[in-house]
Amino acid sequence: MVAKRAIEKFSPSVFKSLILAEDKAVSLPSSKANPATIVLAGATGDLGFRIARALLKRGAAVRALVRPGNTKPEVAQLRELGAELVEVDFNSVIALTQACSGAACVVSALSGLRDVIMDGQKRLLDAAVVAGVPRFIPSDFCIDYTKLPAGSNRNLDLRREFNQRLDQAPIQATSVLNGMFTDLLTGQAPVVLFGLKRVMYYGNADQPLDFTTTSDTAEFTAAAALDPTTPRYLRVAGEVATVRGLQRAATDATGQPFKLLRVGPLGVLGVLIKVTKALMPTSDDVFPPWQGMQYLHNMFTGLPKLAPLDNGRYPEIRWTSVREVLATRK
Repeated sequence: MVAKRAIEKFSPSVFKSLILAEDKAVSLPSSKANPATIVLAGATGDLGFRIARALLKRGAAVRALVRPGNTKPEVAQLRELGAELVEVDFNSVIALTQACSGAACVVSALSGLRDVIMDGQKRLLDAAVVAGVPRFIPSDFCIDYTKLPAGSNRNLDLRREFNQRLDQAPIQATSVLNGMFTDLLTGQAPVVLFGLKRVMYYGNADQPLDFTTTSDTAEFTAAAALDPTTPRYLRVAGEVATVRGLQRAATDATGQPFKLLRVGPLGVLGVLIKVTKALMPTSDDVFPPWQGMQYLHNMFTGLPKLAPLDNGRYPEIRWTSVREVLATRK
């Protein structure tokens, strides 16, 4: 243990030579004859599991990093699908470096607060750099936080902070931005109110909004992970819809007429966010109610609208419409 702590203080070049000397069985980067190895962190989460499945469909060799003793059913399912499961200490850069050896890309689908998005991803990034992995995809998967003012969204502030660090690392980085997960419109996001037959909003009913399903985001991310030519940011939207568009989609999906419900200007939502946050006790919840309200406020401002869209980059992907998602609600 003392030796390992000492190693982690060495420079990346020394650290890398020690790791390679210790692990004689390090695999070489994939060639055309071998499938590309993609290291995936967060593979047992909803999005991460879907990314793993999409990668395997595309012929990638998926190395899913899981915490020791993880007994989630997704672990067994990933093995059945053909993924390699590697138990790793996420607090150890040494262990993560060994797990990243030989990979073409490291994809993070981790979810959490500062201890995960900043600290955990920083260790994963350091490991990828030391292991010589050429590419890194961080856990963004959201609206365009680069256009938002600091302090307007806690979770997105963390992603902005991590990506500032990522931009300084000697590795090719690509963030996938997809707007809101369309799946949330079936209940979690208080926008399409099925019981009241209303579409609730603040501000302007004609503001374009970006929506992409979790599955489509996973498919696109898998394609991007296997594409060595990706730019720093990729922006996709399964559908760009206004509130009026959501109203039409809900009406078409259910066969029942939906109306609009304007609660008030954006300032009203801003006040509600402050009040809700003040009244709620401090917790480690990643998505408290006020966080979702912040996300909606961001979207309704129009500031994080995705542009230009890269939907056509991988033409084999079929994008799922809002109407199709709303029709799945029972």
